[in-house]
Amino acid sequence: MTASGTNTTNRVRILCVGAGNMGRSHALAYQAIDGFEIVGICTRSKESGAKLNQELGSDYPTYQDFDEALEATQPDAVCVSTWPDTHARFVTTALKAGCHVFVEKPLADSVEAAEEIVASALATNRKVVVGYILRHHPSWNRFIEIAQTLGKPLVMRMNLNQSSSGATWETHKRLMSTVSPIVDCGVHYVDVMCQMTGSRPVRVSGIGARLTDELPEGMVNYGQLQVTFEDGSVGWYEAGWGPMMSETAFFVKDVVGPNGAASIVAEEASSKGQSDNVDAHTKTESIRLHHGKLDAEGTFARDDEWIHLEDEPDHDGLCHREQQFFLDAIQEDNDLTAHLQDAVNSMKIVAAADESFRTGKTVELQTNETVGT
Repeated sequence: MTASGTNTTNRVRILCVGAGNMGRSHALAYQAIDGFEIVGICTRSKESGAKLNQELGSDYPTYQDFDEALEATQPDAVCVSTWPDTHARFVTTALKAGCHVFVEKPLADSVEAAEEIVASALATNRKVVVGYILRHHPSWNRFIEIAQTLGKPLVMRMNLNQSSSGATWETHKRLMSTVSPIVDCGVHYVDVMCQMTGSRPVRVSGIGARLTDELPEGMVNYGQLQVTFEDGSVGWYEAGWGPMMSETAFFVKDVVGPNGAASIVAEEASSKGQSDNVDAHTKTESIRLHHGKLDAEGTFARDDEWIHLEDEPDHDGLCHREQQFFLDAIQEDNDLTAHLQDAVNSMKIVAAADESFRTGKTVELQTNETVGT
């Protein structure tokens, strides 16, 4: 509930802020879940708000100013699907107004801003859920479970490069005016690494490259991070955006341990023309499990296994599950402390990679104790 009014229904009245790929999918979820009621749409332009209303088949009030929308709608909750440099202000303002908040990843555009959000959530006793969409994907959860059977240390190799053009390249350029690709998408995959190891990240190094002059001064559109964990596990993640990026080997999701290896083999998602398709980014299709044990003759004792899971939700379906998680957290008063600590830890890793690239030095990490929960 907001401090200024009383909700006479059992539904959570929500204000949707942002109408891009993620904002659209979240709005569709709110409309489909009985426990939510959309009370307004706030976008940068009237056109984008009208377009989302048309897709929803509704006529929700639209606003271009966040503070005006918050005051006019008096929501119980706010969904923030805007540029990362707006997250801290929008989320903390909503929390102070008594709202619960769902906020897209990354939690903020800096570690300091992310910690400000967490402090505000704790101070106001409101729920904040961060958009770690892979945590709600059955196949990714299975991938993590399999990784945890491979022994220690683990070697984790992941990338998601995007050969973007047209409207997607324009979106990427706008995003890169605030954060690099390694920060924006990297939080997903270092979060996966933390869950696979269950160990504390201790050291990060990074590289980066500026492959276009279409970005603000000092920004890069390619980066790679390397992270070392306390248990000896290591991982790398690579991300590059733009029309110059190759579509060869842009989709690598692989983990190796003493007992073997596991890989996501997404034939459709890794095909030509799919690298900047947001729906393809969460597809798994199958997991290949390689057994490393040899027999007495020195040959492999077991053939590789192919694991196919029937529950393979699309992008909108995953957003629906995220929002059900958000609703449950509100209605059941679930403790999200570990969830928020993990989000801050992920930010610390990707921010350290950016710092390492800019300083040329490896960064030693100080993270919270709760890791990968």
